[in-house]
Amino acid sequence: MPFTCTGATALMVASYAGHIQCVRELVLQGADINLQRDSGATALFFASQQGHNEIVKFLFEFGASTEFTSRDGGTALLAACQHGHCRVVETLLKNGANIHDQLYDGAGALFLAAQGGYVDVVRLLLTFGAKANQPRQDGTTALWIAAQLGYSEVVRVLLLRGADRDSVRTDGTSALFKAAAKGFNDVIEELLKFSPTLGVLKNGSTALHAAVLSGNLKSVSLLLEAGANPVIRNKANERPGDLTKNERILRLLKTAEVMKNYLP
Repeated sequence: MPFTCTGATALMVASYAGHIQCVRELVLQGADINLQRDSGATALFFASQQGHNEIVKFLFEFGASTEFTSRDGGTALLAACQHGHCRVVETLLKNGANIHDQLYDGAGALFLAAQGGYVDVVRLLLTFGAKANQPRQDGTTALWIAAQLGYSEVVRVLLLRGADRDSVRTDGTSALFKAAAKGFNDVIEELLKFSPTLGVLKNGSTALHAAVLSGNLKSVSLLLEAGANPVIRNKANERPGDLTKNERILRLLKTAEVMKNYLP
């Protein structure tokens, strides 16, 4: 922990390190629980960040507040979510933490939990009323970031709890597009269960184009089986087959094209 900057107290150090006996003694000796470091962080923030649930509970017993924010808008709840500390998240929420807390870039508790792949935290936040489709300022949702990072279980939970399968970021990309671009087939399979759009997105391309560019044969196959058009053109007037020299992918696309023309 970088305590080289000014403003750190013994209570903050003990809370970060998980020394419950030290924390107890310092508090009983009159340490200010809600004192903020120069960065804005408090003892509760550090205990939450490190997952020390016993210390978090103790600090609440002596009046710790969940309302203080760090320079970037961070709170104890956001720190716990970002690091996947499910028990701490539950303790914070039960003691008044605001589930709608956000960093200054708009990233909320659910987004941070999804970004880390912490499915248990994601489930808990949704149970406590987190908004599944709340975007960051750049339009990135929890579903988008989970898909982009390959967290298929998180994607499944979010979709089942109402996440918009077709939400797009400001750059025009969707969760399916990013999963296809990365070759995350488990994520693609989860998304396809909810019938996402397979057509041209706001970025001027399609998930199939992205899959072809990634060179992942299974990704291409999954999209074609779901009904993706093998001859659809992107904004550059390119068909998916124009983007690869991979013979196996080209054969797959050609077979799909023949089948498309054959079927009524």
